[in-house]
Amino acid sequence: MKIGLVCPYNINKQGGVLEVVLALKAGLEDRGHTVKIITPQPRGGNPIIHPDDIIFFGNSTDFRSPSHTTAQVSSTADTEHLDDILETEQFDVLHFHEPWVPFLSRQILQRSTSVNIATFHAKIPETLMSRTVIKVVTPYLKSVMSYLHVYTAVSDSGAEYVAGLTDTPITIIPNGIDLKKYHNGASKKKHAAKTILYVGRLERRKGVKYLLQAYQLLAQDNPDVKLVIAGDGPDREKLELLAEDLKLPNVSFLGYVTEELKLKLLAEADLFCSPAIFGESFGIVLLEAMATGVVCVAGNNSGYSDVMQELGAVSIVNPHDATEFARRLDVLLHQDDLRVLWQKWAGEYIQQFSYPNIIDRYEELYIDALKQHEQH
Repeated sequence: MKIGLVCPYNINKQGGVLEVVLALKAGLEDRGHTVKIITPQPRGGNPIIHPDDIIFFGNSTDFRSPSHTTAQVSSTADTEHLDDILETEQFDVLHFHEPWVPFLSRQILQRSTSVNIATFHAKIPETLMSRTVIKVVTPYLKSVMSYLHVYTAVSDSGAEYVAGLTDTPITIIPNGIDLKKYHNGASKKKHAAKTILYVGRLERRKGVKYLLQAYQLLAQDNPDVKLVIAGDGPDREKLELLAEDLKLPNVSFLGYVTEELKLKLLAEADLFCSPAIFGESFGIVLLEAMATGVVCVAGNNSGYSDVMQELGAVSIVNPHDATEFARRLDVLLHQDDLRVLWQKWAGEYIQQFSYPNIIDRYEELYIDALKQHEQH
């Protein structure tokens, strides 16, 4: 098959959707398919990855999503150029990631004669701002959906919004993870102090302030515990000031960390905590921790709850309840029998998310959709 993966985001910026697109491309090519990425031309510099396998279409502009993150997305485009691209490439399948993001997907879909498959990644949070955005986005998405043949989502949470707009079944195919990468990063070496690790953006929806409040209670009876916060974002200064106001001991703000350092931090951590309060459709950071062998505590948003099934449900906590949050941190940090049981469960549970398994599912979906398309 010849497959086009449509990514509406700036390909120079790391992110969950781009990681999935790149992994899909590599895995499908290993299976003998021809794959190209279609994406808007990024502003402020040349692309830094796979220049020979990228088709740039249109320009890009900043876009603030309903989940309160900012990305560069397509804005203007030359339709004659698009016609030439589609005529030259003759894709069998076009796979649109986040087709509700303006405007790349609709521009291509209006001219596509391929099998058109959509994957919805984002969870749209239940906030006033989001409801206002949905009033604008919904008519646009409906116009996009009329051209789509198959719907997928990374989780039930990711499917929730679009499920209300169609009677067509939505296939759930979760995000994947390179298990070898994280397993190889695992380390037996531990420090004397128990380490809690957070990795992610420092923004309101990630709930880091609640982690600081719970850590204050935990540290009162556990002087051997330390908290490492890796990541940057608009709330970093406020969070650092909060840590000072709370007089928190043994807290480190590392700022942005490289992928290599992230793997090292995971390998050295005793507990990984991601207390996001909303806007998560899938817990890829939790899978990364599990694959490294690190016990997790996670916020009770629907995306994380979708991932933390079975024994993993013990990891889910209400970040707003500081007392309960601190108690859960304490239990999963210090109860060795429970930690061993949790790690055994996680080591088996994580296997279903390995990229080869996920790519197998997408390949099977493409083949079935292409057969259906040819019959009609």
